[in-house]
Amino acid sequence: MDIYKKTIEIATFLDLPRFPDITEDCFLHPNILCMKYLMEVNLPDEMHNLTCQVVKMTGIGEVDFLTFDPIAKMAKTVKYDIQAVAVIVVVLKLLFLLDDNLEWSLSNIAEKYNKKNKEDKPWFDFRKWYQVMKKSIDEKKQKWEEARAKYLWKSEKPLYHSSIDRSFNWTEEDTDRTCFHGHSLQGILQKKGQSLTTKNALYWLSTQKFCKSYCKHVTTYEESNFSLSYQFILNLFSFLLRIKTSFLHEEVSLIEKRLFKTKYNKTKKKSSRSRKVRKY
Repeated sequence: MDIYKKTIEIATFLDLPRFPDITEDCFLHPNILCMKYLMEVNLPDEMHNLTCQVVKMTGIGEVDFLTFDPIAKMAKTVKYDIQAVAVIVVVLKLLFLLDDNLEWSLSNIAEKYNKKNKEDKPWFDFRKWYQVMKKSIDEKKQKWEEARAKYLWKSEKPLYHSSIDRSFNWTEEDTDRTCFHGHSLQGILQKKGQSLTTKNALYWLSTQKFCKSYCKHVTTYEESNFSLSYQFILNLFSFLLRIKTSFLHEEVSLIEKRLFKTKYNKTKKKSSRSRKVRKY
């Protein structure tokens, strides 16, 4: 996004000082933003503990990482909302893999449990959540496009106020839709000592290899290369933030690079060794 680059250029030109620290109490902190977006897309509250762990492990919740400092040697801006949403996407991949297979198998288990234990706290059913959210997002997209079409005329004034609703409410006009906030992740997590771990031990990286530093982007996103579940998740959050899907995919890749840095380093070493062999 060029706007972030321009922000740095203007701030540097004006010789602005370091901005106020962004701490855990600030609404721009990823832990608070993750909770906000978990609620907006109707995901279980229990996922917040996992998003907080990812934030801590990747270091993106540190004050120095989050606070904009124009005079720093490597001045950068943080895409706060996109970053928080990317953390949620990573957690969903950790829990369900999103390979168009495991998420549906876990959904079958949750569905059977919920039928037998109707009085207990329901297990989170990914399939049921997908159906509820797909219907909501399809309806919202249609209304948004209809509202947007009304303003596709040339105005004599350079600026005008748009009344297009950019909010997202998954219960709009249908209060009977299932709320998943209180649903349990018990069917997806397992106890290991005194801590909980995901039953799923697999993970696939959104980007295997990053572009070189002189390239303008981090990685490319082509829908055909990814599972339908992953595409749906990206499209859902991208519509919510009104951004291109590729921007969110790039941010997910950067979070994964921090979270699985050991794996990326091994891949890098292997590729460098193979290049050395070819030289000889």
